[in-house]
Amino acid sequence: MEAASFSPDPTRRPAQLEAFGRLLDVLDRLRRECPWDKKQTLQSLRHLTIEETYEISDAILRDDLPELKKELGDVMLHLVFYARIAAEKGAFDIADVLNAQCEKLIARHPHIYGDVQADDEETVKRNWEQLKLKEKGNKGVLSGVPTSLPALVKAMRIQEKARGAGFDWEEAVQVWEKVQEELAEFGTEYGGGELNTNTTPDPARAERAAAEFGDLLFSLVNFARFAGINPEEALERTNRKFINRFNYLETASAADGHRLADLSLAQMDVYWEQAKQQARQLNREN
Repeated sequence: MEAASFSPDPTRRPAQLEAFGRLLDVLDRLRRECPWDKKQTLQSLRHLTIEETYEISDAILRDDLPELKKELGDVMLHLVFYARIAAEKGAFDIADVLNAQCEKLIARHPHIYGDVQADDEETVKRNWEQLKLKEKGNKGVLSGVPTSLPALVKAMRIQEKARGAGFDWEEAVQVWEKVQEELAEFGTEYGGGELNTNTTPDPARAERAAAEFGDLLFSLVNFARFAGINPEEALERTNRKFINRFNYLETASAADGHRLADLSLAQMDVYWEQAKQQARQLNREN
């Protein structure tokens, strides 16, 4: 879905600034008077922030804008909370955070705030990565990839940064050929060319197969990038689809008086197909 053309209402700016100030005032009071808020530290908030970020992601995937508004508020609270704690330590406050972000955005958009020419998205992204690298003192193209990112997201970021440095495939067909190559190599290591799911490979072969499987996943992420697909979002949608269908399998079979453990795979597949048909019908209606 293409992004809508949207111009913010300039008459809302005073209300927006007032709301932001109100949040700061509320947090100031909570930090002074609430037993829970007074105890929070940067470390205690960290895991909560990660959880809230995933909840934002869930709301976006569901296209649930009312829920997104709520979750954005929760994360906004965390951001000003971190800045408040840092201010108490004499490090920085929220004004420093926001001004630094503005300066960074201006510096990384020389095609807007300077005289650099950038007429397409790829040029903007390439310039962005080069500017980031320069800001970090040329520590290394991949030095900015957080080590704690989930592996699938990290693979995407690694490939994007490598592309920003000019290290990338030229055409999608080349990437697809690499996928096929990695798939064949995994098949060879896993089953010696004849896959047999009833046979456990020896430890050495299992280790090599795991390495080849990682290569296969990495190449699939690479192809997804060329195809304009976010692999993390695509996999999450498939996860949700599987959950919905399996839930239908459980509830529908129970309504028919069956225990799931007593059903054969063929019987389960009947309910699975019903779930697929139900989903198609809902999609047509929507």
